[in-house]
Amino acid sequence: MRAGETNEDATALALAALGWTVSDAARAHRLLDMTGLTPADLRARAGEPSVLAAVLGFLEAYEPDLVACAEAIGSRPAALVAARERLERA
Repeated sequence: MRAGETNEDATALALAALGWTVSDAARAHRLLDMTGLTPADLRARAGEPSVLAAVLGFLEAYEPDLVACAEAIGSRPAALVAARERLERA
């Protein structure tokens, strides 16, 4: 993250990434399988830093998805990685 960026910036970026991730049923299912979250967990806890960091970590673990997500939401892969790091410290 650049100097001056906040947890709110990281949260907004992660929420956009979450929306992109769950827009594809197969990818959403893989997210749930890999994180251990249930659909109810995801709905109830979507704004929590730990859940958002897990979503970004999921994308980071598969570079093609990380790159595609960043392009789709108008960001950079490195910004998504930095957002995960910031959310993990929140």
